[in-house]
Amino acid sequence: MTTALILLTTGFILVIALLTAAGAGKIARLDGATYPAALTRAAIAFTTVLTLAIAATSTLTTLLK
Repeated sequence: MTTALILLTTGFILVIALLTAAGAGKIARLDGATYPAALTRAAIAFTTVLTLAIAATSTLTTLLK
């Protein structure tokens, strides 16, 4: 049960991160950025979402112990 919950949560976070990256890349491209610049912004958005998820998980783990 716990393993399944961890896998589902990880998958959900990855989907959210990918959607955020796609949105950031699309908005950058619509703003007139070149493809490399749009990919860079998408990568930054992806890593930011993952970093935020890791920080929130770490904080919640510490508080719930």
